Amino acid sequence: MASLISKVAVLATAASLLTLTACSGDSGSSDSASANTDGRGPITYVEGKDTTETGVVRQIIDEWNAANPDEEVTFKEQSNDADQAHDDLVQHLQAEQSDYDVMALDVIWTAEFAAKGWLVPLEGEFAMDNAGILPSTVESATYNGTQYAAPKNTNGGLLFYRTDLVPEAPTTWDELTASCEIATANNIDCYAGQFAAYEGLTANVSEIINAHGGSFVAEDGTTPTVDSPEARAGLQALVTAFETGVIPEQDTTFKEPESQQAFEDGNVLYLRNWPYVYGTASQEGSAVAGNYGVAPLPGVDGVGTSTLGGYNAAISTFSENKATAADFLRFMQGEQAQRIIAEGALPPVLESLYDDPALIAEMPYLPALKESIANAVPRPVTPFYPAVSKAIQDNTFAAIKGEKPVDQAIVDIQAGIESAGAN
Repeated sequence: MASLISKVAVLATAASLLTLTACSGDSGSSDSASANTDGRGPITYVEGKDTTETGVVRQIIDEWNAANPDEEVTFKEQSNDADQAHDDLVQHLQAEQSDYDVMALDVIWTAEFAAKGWLVPLEGEFAMDNAGILPSTVESATYNGTQYAAPKNTNGGLLFYRTDLVPEAPTTWDELTASCEIATANNIDCYAGQFAAYEGLTANVSEIINAHGGSFVAEDGTTPTVDSPEARAGLQALVTAFETGVIPEQDTTFKEPESQQAFEDGNVLYLRNWPYVYGTASQEGSAVAGNYGVAPLPGVDGVGTSTLGGYNAAISTFSENKATAADFLRFMQGEQAQRIIAEGALPPVLESLYDDPALIAEMPYLPALKESIANAVPRPVTPFYPAVSKAIQDNTFAAIKGEKPVDQAIVDIQAGIESAGAN
């Protein structure tokens, strides 16, 4: 467990990056994607600061360089701030610079960059072999029916629960709410998540709406689909949870750290959060150490729908060595690189590693995380993500605060998404 705890900061950083978003840039040249398709030689890989204890990115690049001395990869390490990393990529791509060959993109950036013509479509000679790759991660790298990036590492939400108070985790939302009487009997809150008005709210709301069969945008990334009975049912379930006290009002101020702390202080029966909490909850000072378990999020009739996190790797249309870049993408999805990612405490995209006994011994939450990611849905895949997310946040926050009826909130989200695509 000690080695697991030493990796907690890594996973916490990955979770915090998930909750950030950024602004968009200008369109790139549509002709550039078809240029230099057979180019080979040195390339540059760009990603935010590698905070893993084991130096995951450098390990992967060292392995590649040892086997490919004539096509060496240089690591361009960006800021650890997601907004700054995003803006750095935008500046280089708007200027049509060729020095960023392969780029690590937060899953919410992929559609934006693809729509601007900045990413090489991964089809034909650039097609990836997605056999063995978790399908939901490939979905996050696909925009308007075309794959534009190769999933590199992923993440999913989990349900943490008090094993000293409930023998097994609930598998449905109704089971969870029914068991809240246990929390009342023990003078603690039932459920905590991330419901402050920020990006984490988009993740939490998306999960419950997706679990009820609702969605936000069509495959084209612009047509709104949220005005539906399914989306209404999902948001109503969340609003009802606040009205009945399943989720206390104070949770409207909770982001990841506050909800985590409430659980680790012993004040919550159930917690929705990211895998890093598995390590932090076992540390000295945690009131629940030794008395918690982890499971996939509950849904309507069974396992629920997690929001998908992580990074996708994409080839810049302005790269002069696209053939090498494509091979490097394939290398990062191979077992050697994916094992390095997993051993660095980042959730891999290669499904078989979630069944590896040695990795499970190191990270016991892997089986639950595998099931979570298998049922995960990306946040709205749209080139207008910041505006879409804001529409979701503003209107669902008003609904859970009792300031706007569910029907009106849904109608207003639909209008916000339409407006985002029209601007």
